[in-house]
Amino acid sequence: QVQLVESGGGLVQAGGSLRLSCAASGSIFRINVMGWYRQAPGKQRELVAQITSGGSTSYADSVKGRFTISRDNAKNTAHLQMNSLKPEDTAVYYCNAIQTFVGNYWGQGTQVTVSA
Repeated sequence: QVQLVESGGGLVQAGGSLRLSCAASGSIFRINVMGWYRQAPGKQRELVAQITSGGSTSYADSVKGRFTISRDNAKNTAHLQMNSLKPEDTAVYYCNAIQTFVGNYWGQGTQVTVSA
């Protein structure tokens, strides 16, 4: 089992920045992909960004150029730097980890609120 704990959410004005962090613990071997998803009220959970153990990244079109995902394999952490935030970025953000051939894990979520 892998446990994921997010931190760094909060309230920010439009145009501001936040940095989310995700710390993985437990049976953390072979965590191939770490990512961030978000879910706004009344909407489905959507992928925001992913990063592989080799450092390859992918982003939702809506956040490209504004958000940056990073990962520290030695510390088993992942981060999401969010710049130029917009009110439509308001959501609960969830950390996700995929452990090859083992499982798919989720954090408890952290609220990000962007005011206009």
